[in-house]
Amino acid sequence: MVSKRKLRTSKNIEDSCIHLCSVFFRSFLYTLPAFLFFFLLYLWLSFNSVISHNNSHICIFSRKFNDPYCNMAGSKPGFQISSEENETITGETTGVSKDKPKNLDSVPDQEHKPKNKVDLSSLIDLKAEEEYRKYIKPKSEEEGYALRAVIKYLYLQRSWLSLGDENIDKPRSCEGKGVYVYDLPSKFNRDLLVGCKDILPGVDLCSYFKNEGFGEAIKNLGKGWFATHMYSLEPILHSRVLKHPCRVYNESQAKLFYVPYYGGYDVLRWHYRNVSEAVKDRLGIEILKWLDSKESWRRNAGKDHVFVLGKITWDFRRDKVPWGSRFLELQEMQNPTKLLIERQPWQVNDIAIPHPTYFHPRTDDDITSWQIKIMSKPRRNLVSFAGGARPDNPNNIRSTLIEQCVSSSSNQCRFLDCTNGICKNPKNVLDLFQDSEFCLQPPGDSATRRSVFDSLISGCIPVIFTPYTAYYQYAWHLPEDHRRYSVYISEQDVKEKRVNVVEMLKAKTLRKKKDMRSYIIHHLLPGLVYGDSNAKFEKFRDAFDIAFDSLLEKINKSE
Repeated sequence: MVSKRKLRTSKNIEDSCIHLCSVFFRSFLYTLPAFLFFFLLYLWLSFNSVISHNNSHICIFSRKFNDPYCNMAGSKPGFQISSEENETITGETTGVSKDKPKNLDSVPDQEHKPKNKVDLSSLIDLKAEEEYRKYIKPKSEEEGYALRAVIKYLYLQRSWLSLGDENIDKPRSCEGKGVYVYDLPSKFNRDLLVGCKDILPGVDLCSYFKNEGFGEAIKNLGKGWFATHMYSLEPILHSRVLKHPCRVYNESQAKLFYVPYYGGYDVLRWHYRNVSEAVKDRLGIEILKWLDSKESWRRNAGKDHVFVLGKITWDFRRDKVPWGSRFLELQEMQNPTKLLIERQPWQVNDIAIPHPTYFHPRTDDDITSWQIKIMSKPRRNLVSFAGGARPDNPNNIRSTLIEQCVSSSSNQCRFLDCTNGICKNPKNVLDLFQDSEFCLQPPGDSATRRSVFDSLISGCIPVIFTPYTAYYQYAWHLPEDHRRYSVYISEQDVKEKRVNVVEMLKAKTLRKKKDMRSYIIHHLLPGLVYGDSNAKFEKFRDAFDIAFDSLLEKINKSE
């Protein structure tokens, strides 16, 4: 029986520690003087605090929980904390029927236990309580448990992050890092691109599939720039994996198995068509049947397999609305790792990686040249926002942000209205971002935005309004300390008009802005772009390298 445990205040934690100590030392209490007992108790409590403090940097914590995920998912996640070592978190998530609860850790914690043996549950309690004092406290016990799950899973994902070879000049070793690419029937990938004129009704996507998914070259932006579609992740990564330096052709030599199923394009083609749920689910079920015929899949129940899905997780978690497929809710899909542009925060095997941007360098010099250019670029606008209002969604803060922007004094904020199609030209957006100190990044149709990455590679500091836009997403590509690369302003404060965003950003010092922009350009930018399939990087690791190196680290640690 799983029992719920209430979140504790720091005082409750100390009381619990005292109780545990009293039980532990019960046989000694009658022989030890009172002052010695309290002295030992003080030492024990101090030691526990030191451990928690020294390891607190490994977690990311919520600023609030009343977020777009709960609204979009169709159901609130309810979580329970096990009394057995407080390690296993179970519950119901989007699309899971009430009569059949689903264990979030379908592989029990997948052996993902920290090497330092710190009590992760206690650490999360302590830091969660600290976060509640800083930000909005969860409105219910269930929200508190959900927050703990987000924290735990981010902690685990960061523990798999590969930091790369210590010696960058040392030749890369592929020993124990074999990557096997399944040769799937073409109906699972390439055939889905053939009907590019008809994937979306009335929209011709054919030009976006050129150049291995990068789209057509944008010559007036320079070398390495392409008109890349926001959903092009699948063909882009497929091309890179085929040329992975550790690719093997014998399944017995593989550590990681890549399944090149273009599930994003599969689900996209049914979004605006009146077809049955069985039709929407058909190809996803077929790929799993195909894999089940492979001994390599059955051997580890898919734990060493990875899928790349170029859309948001919710498009594969159909619940009560006729949108998307139920591919990620299928039992067979709980063990494999899924790389997506937006993850489900309560699924440890959902891993978010950057949205594709327009920049796809081939060499270190391509990256360095761009860094030099945007570091020296004059920033004439303090703030900018490229997007459109959401008048049909009263909970969206875009209209408030637009009002604050257009009513600001000259040259303080510039609004680029994307509802008229002007943002379809990448140059218009990139020019705006390169001209701006800060770029507003409110949620749109979902919590994450491609625009966050467009602003980062342009040297524009993103302003984030919910932690689910970036902080609870990209554990492998963005640092834990979001203050180094972004500004956070509470969505609730904007919604209730307690703050004027432009006025708040005016208060940032020149030194602070310069330091943040330098960190973004020199430290983050190379790892946020996807180089082309012939990329030759020696100084840098791009987004692909970071993702697949970390995947191999994940597999090794879960064995």
